[in-house]
Amino acid sequence: MTKEELMREAIRLSDENVGKGGGPFGAVIARDGEIVATGVNMVTSSCDPTAHAEVNAIRAACQALGTFDLSGCEIYSSCEPCPMCLSAIYWAHLDKLYYGNDKNDAACIGFDDAFIYKELELKPEDRVLKSERLLADEALKAFMHWKDSPDKVEY
Repeated sequence: MTKEELMREAIRLSDENVGKGGGPFGAVIARDGEIVATGVNMVTSSCDPTAHAEVNAIRAACQALGTFDLSGCEIYSSCEPCPMCLSAIYWAHLDKLYYGNDKNDAACIGFDDAFIYKELELKPEDRVLKSERLLADEALKAFMHWKDSPDKVEY
């Protein structure tokens, strides 16, 4: 399939999902022009705020390919990914991102992520979501265990 055909599939999934009561977001993960997996927004139907189209597609692709590393694959999203999904795309090592609508289009229909980007620029103590470091010395033990483990699988 061409990149345009793959994007049209992501857009089709997003529109179809609206008809099923879901959010207007769809994603396709492909390798060498072939669809590996798809995902749609299932936040409300699954009662899971992380069930965005891109995250669902990444989860499905990893299961289909039996790996947590999606190098060699591309993602086609009906909309520019939110900060969470963009981070997941980086963590999954996808080679390229294509998107249709952008974050401004999303903001116009009530999906505005600008506040998250602004929050990330602030020191943790200045964010709306207050945070406090607690038991750092105890928490560090697990990190040292990982660092010294000869059996770890790096990712």
